[in-house]
Amino acid sequence: MNFVYIPIIIVGLFILISSFFVVKQQTAAIIERFGKFHSIRQSGLHLKIPLVDRISGKLSLKIQQLDVIVETKTKDDVFVRLKVSVQYKVIRDKVGDAFYKLDYPHDQITSYVFDVVRAEVPKMILDDVFLKKDDIAIAVKTELNDAMQDYGYDIIKTLVTDIDPDAQVKEAMNRINAADREKTAAQYEGDAARILIVEKAKAEAESKRLQGQGIADQRREIARGLEESVQVLNKVGINSQEASALIVVTQHYDTLQSIGQHTNSNLILLPNSPQAGSNMLNDMLASFTASNQIGESMKEARNKKKE
Repeated sequence: MNFVYIPIIIVGLFILISSFFVVKQQTAAIIERFGKFHSIRQSGLHLKIPLVDRISGKLSLKIQQLDVIVETKTKDDVFVRLKVSVQYKVIRDKVGDAFYKLDYPHDQITSYVFDVVRAEVPKMILDDVFLKKDDIAIAVKTELNDAMQDYGYDIIKTLVTDIDPDAQVKEAMNRINAADREKTAAQYEGDAARILIVEKAKAEAESKRLQGQGIADQRREIARGLEESVQVLNKVGINSQEASALIVVTQHYDTLQSIGQHTNSNLILLPNSPQAGSNMLNDMLASFTASNQIGESMKEARNKKKE
């Protein structure tokens, strides 16, 4: 007799256990009663009527991401592939709309992404697609928000994560970039060479200036020394003309002595005969005398003209 109740007890326990169910965190369960929507249960332990209520489905309330790859053409007729990442989630208060109004939300989101991208990108040239990718993402987000709010989905963010032009276009862009960099490098090298030439010219000019100043100082000191020598010779009865000739002859022999001290010197001094010094002295005295005579004649002529 007791064995008759065992199946009943087992069935009763099974029904009792099946009356309880657990919903995980960030998940919503949709309960139907006799095939009709009844309620939405959030996370935790819940009770349902066995054989009357059933869990029709569960939706995650976490933020999800859908990656959509769209191929389209730019304004300058370049085909490009864009990867658009859409981050979305089910609105907690609209779980019923999200579950019943859309069978395939991914397909719906993908369609809107294709529509917006293929409407925005053909208005831009390829360079602007890279520069204004945020504008494309904002346009996609705005369109999706307006469309998906009614279906119980909230678009958190959209990102254009990849822009991939045709391989030949990328190669051409790389060549253009490389050419621009080579042009810039050549300009910098030219500027550096020009600066080097200018600075070198400035250095040479300064060197010449200092060299000329040194020569001028040297000649000034020589002249001062000659003047002092003439004054000394005048004190012993030698006039200025004879003193000048004597100094020149003395310098001539000093030069010969200096040449003789260097065995490997290739300097040739002309004239260099034994009577060269005497001839030089006589010639200088004669020239000084002639010069004085000419000066006296010119002086007498000016005086007569004045009279």
